[in-house]
Amino acid sequence: MVQGTASHSGKGTLVAGLCRILVDRGVKVAPFKSQNMSLNSFVTESGEEIARAQAFQAFAARTPIKTDMNPILLKPKGDMTSQIVFHGKPFRDVAAKDYWREFALSIGFEGVKQSYERLSKEYEVIVIEGAGSPAEINLYEFDIANMKIADLADAPVILVADIERGGAFASIVGTMALLKSQHKARVRGFVLNKFRGEIELLKPAFDIVEQRTGVPVLGVLPYLEGLRLPEEDSISLEHMSSDRAKPVSVAVVRLPRISNFTDFEPLRVNPIVNVIYAHYKEDLEGADLLILPGTKNTVGDLEWLRKTGFESSIRNLSNQGIPVIGICGGFQMLGKKIFDESSVESGSPKTVEGLGLLDVETSFEKYAKVTERVSAVPVGKGVFLERCRGRELIGYEIHMGTTVLGATAEPAFKIIRRSGTVVSTFDGAVDRNGLVLGTYLHGLFDEPPLRESVIAYLASKKRVTVGSRKESIEEVWENGLNQIVAAVKENLDVSRILDLIRR
Repeated sequence: MVQGTASHSGKGTLVAGLCRILVDRGVKVAPFKSQNMSLNSFVTESGEEIARAQAFQAFAARTPIKTDMNPILLKPKGDMTSQIVFHGKPFRDVAAKDYWREFALSIGFEGVKQSYERLSKEYEVIVIEGAGSPAEINLYEFDIANMKIADLADAPVILVADIERGGAFASIVGTMALLKSQHKARVRGFVLNKFRGEIELLKPAFDIVEQRTGVPVLGVLPYLEGLRLPEEDSISLEHMSSDRAKPVSVAVVRLPRISNFTDFEPLRVNPIVNVIYAHYKEDLEGADLLILPGTKNTVGDLEWLRKTGFESSIRNLSNQGIPVIGICGGFQMLGKKIFDESSVESGSPKTVEGLGLLDVETSFEKYAKVTERVSAVPVGKGVFLERCRGRELIGYEIHMGTTVLGATAEPAFKIIRRSGTVVSTFDGAVDRNGLVLGTYLHGLFDEPPLRESVIAYLASKKRVTVGSRKESIEEVWENGLNQIVAAVKENLDVSRILDLIRR
């Protein structure tokens, strides 16, 4: 099991690297994370939802993606409330205190055990990822993501600390000091992650840490530049680089409950494209394309757009002929009205005005979510869709609510398969000039067709040459995994780690 001294320490990356090393040695291996809090999710072939990070780890293990790899997914909605996705399906919305008191140790942990037991029967090795810190003393007895799982699996633990943030040695020693004695005994090694300096300056501390804890440092992983891997949470957006010198600017509104922002990672791969996550309306200035991303709270984030002045800025850009794309919750916001009379989205019955850029209306009538893998072809007009007409696109739906088109909107895509079954339905909408596009489909930029179409149009408007990078998301992930595996083999005591697995 790989645990961290804090969130965002890099434990998920190490899990992926270990999965790939093991599968390359002929071991049948699977990742497992009992509980993940993330708004970046993925839909399996069977139409179930798990965290995108575990989907990537399954890719690293070269094994089919299964909900048992992430039985509990928590999707924050705001106001200390999250949606529980349990075994891939929406279970209910719950306040934080009620999650710990009423769900975690009962229904939740029982479901976690079932998932772990199924995986353990199918795979030779399971590489488990913890969540946050194992030493949150206020939640220690309720925590079903760290040491309780190590106990369940009788797993040795590697503890990862992010040295880039500073205080890594203090966080290691402090974590060990707060663990119960039986859990201290599970920790067999420390890994320092994201190091940029001279390693010889660190080495004197290794002996001191081992003297204080009785546990060795297994190595130091360097900061890996340019990794394009799925992020778990919006913390990563605070560190996302921006290069205004690049000729094409894509502005993604940084909504408070932004979800599936991994949709836009493939755009960042192209050398001419600068993707900006706009925290303030002023960040939209100079944008060549505006994107309203998914959100876990459409009504709440729409109200935030109004309070912060984003609404008028978005309208102004659209009036100037700047293309606007809305995905999932962003699509819903682009419409005329949102009806939530059943309090599904906002916690109280209400109807709110949308941005009015698309002639569509959305209703939330029941607590039900669409989660499906789909194949689609473009059918709408416009600068993006006409350039990839006839090309099949692969994506997935994760949304609540139903959207109906009005007289001046037309469908954007025709769905030709859902979860492998041939169908003939429509998705999304475009306006009359084709410059405003909305869709429920996530992952459309993962494959080249639509991504190339969007970038080619934007490049032509700026009169620059397209820096073509036609990799699929799987190719990008593979390149990242190669970097991770090389770094792990070069900088960690891999033999010692494998000995822990063999014990």
